[in-house]
Amino acid sequence: MKLVLDSGALIALERADRAMWRRFKAAQIAGEVPVSHGGIVGQVWRTGGPSQALLAKALAGVEIRALDDALGRAAGELLARARRSDVIDAALVLLADDEDHIVTSDPADMEPLALAADRHVEIIRA
Repeated sequence: MKLVLDSGALIALERADRAMWRRFKAAQIAGEVPVSHGGIVGQVWRTGGPSQALLAKALAGVEIRALDDALGRAAGELLARARRSDVIDAALVLLADDEDHIVTSDPADMEPLALAADRHVEIIRA
């Protein structure tokens, strides 16, 4: 089981949310590296200065995957099946495997995508 982090999860880490940091550290202790993709990073990264020190620390422990041609095309196909339009969310769902946990501030956006992708995941509110 791995954590798949949406922008809401990264924002929670940046804001020093204790529950999110506990979840994040528990995954690391279990030997699981949380994952996200570059589009999610783009949603949360701004100055990179001192105000984002916690975010930078968290990102150092996250596997950031590329939102490349293959993932982009797969996300587009998923959006068509799910009748949705957010490519960033669709690409994130496609990073998840069965039994993974997607941590998001928008469970209602992720649930139809996970269903259309046939991903049996737990969606956790950040």
